Amino acid sequence: MPTLLLRSFQPLILFFFLLTACVQSEQPALRGQNIICFGDSLTYGTGAPRNKSYPVQLSDVIGRPVINAGIPGDTTARALQRLDRDVLSHSPRIVLITLGGNDLKNGVDKKTAFQNLDEIVRAIQAEDALVVIGGIKLLFWDRGYDEEYEKLAEETGAILIPDILSGLMGNEELMSDTLHPNAAGYEIMARRFHKAIESYL
Repeated sequence: MPTLLLRSFQPLILFFFLLTACVQSEQPALRGQNIICFGDSLTYGTGAPRNKSYPVQLSDVIGRPVINAGIPGDTTARALQRLDRDVLSHSPRIVLITLGGNDLKNGVDKKTAFQNLDEIVRAIQAEDALVVIGGIKLLFWDRGYDEEYEKLAEETGAILIPDILSGLMGNEELMSDTLHPNAAGYEIMARRFHKAIESYL
């Protein structure tokens, strides 16, 4: 009787084993030590006090240091030039990216911008680090950038937050100007990034 009972549960046991294996295989082996926020003014924290940027507020949420490698006005080309110095040399474990907005604003061809982003993402992943991209979506003005963010994520396996400023732009209580959040807006950004990386911490 016990043998018959065990046999009847074998398919169920096998199912749970395979399910667990699949879940575990989705978790990348992260080798580095640091969480790095890499990007432009949205990463730097333009529009809010320095202690209210999203990297600082993310650090407060997770209770561990976060490196702010944001430079206002940075394009994907300039970010690529400083990638080694500001990211790869700092033992990246998780890298959060906000880039592309200045390329869009400056009229950079989306093919060029996303070739740069692709190179950035793959170089970080080559260090066995997780990449999370905060996409930028500007209504009536994104020139197909939103589709390119999705394509980039699909091709590289990076995690994408499609519109990191969703619900913020146009809300005077959350924005310091038309493009940059205030402290409350950056808190929302921090929590969105936290949700994306929580299972990897």
